[in-house]
Amino acid sequence: MSRAIFAVMYDLHLTAEQLEMRDTVRDFVAREIKPVAIKPARLEAGDRRLPPELVDKAAQMGLRTLALAEDRGGAGADNLTSCIVTEELAAGDVDLAITLAETSTLAHRLFDQAMTPEQRGRWLPQFVADDRFHLALAGHEPGTDTELGVNYHRPGVADSGVKTTATHASNGDWVINGAKSFVVNAPVAKLFAVQVRTDPKASGAKGVSTLLVPRDAPGLTILECDAAAGWYHGHRGDLVFKDCRVPAANLLGAEGNSPLAGDATSLAHGMPQMQAVNLGIGRAAYEAALDYAKLRIQGGRRIVEHQAIGTLLADIAIKLEAVRNAIWQAAWAADHPDARADRSLSDLPLATVAKVVAAELIHQVTLDAAEVFGAMGVMRDMPMQKYVGDARIFLHSGLSNDDAKLRIAEHLAGYQRPAAASGK
Repeated sequence: MSRAIFAVMYDLHLTAEQLEMRDTVRDFVAREIKPVAIKPARLEAGDRRLPPELVDKAAQMGLRTLALAEDRGGAGADNLTSCIVTEELAAGDVDLAITLAETSTLAHRLFDQAMTPEQRGRWLPQFVADDRFHLALAGHEPGTDTELGVNYHRPGVADSGVKTTATHASNGDWVINGAKSFVVNAPVAKLFAVQVRTDPKASGAKGVSTLLVPRDAPGLTILECDAAAGWYHGHRGDLVFKDCRVPAANLLGAEGNSPLAGDATSLAHGMPQMQAVNLGIGRAAYEAALDYAKLRIQGGRRIVEHQAIGTLLADIAIKLEAVRNAIWQAAWAADHPDARADRSLSDLPLATVAKVVAAELIHQVTLDAAEVFGAMGVMRDMPMQKYVGDARIFLHSGLSNDDAKLRIAEHLAGYQRPAAASGK
């Protein structure tokens, strides 16, 4: 049989540019980020903030504009490249990785996809020129659950989580009232994409619009969340809108039809970048455990040479490779949607699969890595306790693994989820 009939599903050879970018970011993290991120005094105090100058250095390397199109001042990185870079950043500091990933992803979605030419002309030059110009998506509200949970084999429940309203003033401006909570990048963002309900009587996706709100908009108050709370990732804050005014031209897309509204399809087949953050946490824990095992002497030899520790580290390495493979395949599939259409790839929701695999395996990786340190693994001034906590957050926050597995089960059963039903 001719070898010509065989085709490669996806190429595991990274390009020269991808390798150079990965190595450059890895070196930057090792030299600049880790020495600060794992300082014992910082870990002891539960301080999750990095000095702004380190975030600036990362921005100057092009990591803030990584996914933005090249002709608009970015690197034009695809989903796989973004996941590779995000893993490297998260191996140094999870909050730095999320700050840059959020801005990079939103830059692509806003400037490349959702903005009108007029909006782009107004905001893009400012964004590209200012290394401290970060972006944020304000969706979650106090006392609501805007996560897309699963009602197994039933239509989705209409989204009642968007209660912040926007009405027209006499001059055509939008007037926003309401609040958003735990917004990623809120303390550093200079432009917010805010989900609002422009028709208070509407329910579900109908009536939900997105408004661009600059940080200095009158009537907007930003309250930074307690960085020591420790049960979320990224620098977060609450937004309070009290008769906050923005021009009518700040509407993104059509009124009542937000271009940034998530749905089950986009989540299932989108970019698994947050799973790459989780992978970075696991890799940092593994590298710390491996380094320690090569230094610690017990019974006259390094503990890495003891069978129990050697097999434990091997098991960790295997889990990391399994997670990375799931993430890379999902990212490659997001870059090549035709591969699903022609059955080159499984039609499973690969981003959802990667979410489940990463959440469960990385949590176990950090626990096993802590075992290598013995009692030192639980000390507050040691990085292992932080890695375990960071992985636990991924296991229990956002769309739960139980919900994710139900989505996969519905796919296996051939259930086509209809649009959310409208409420009364």
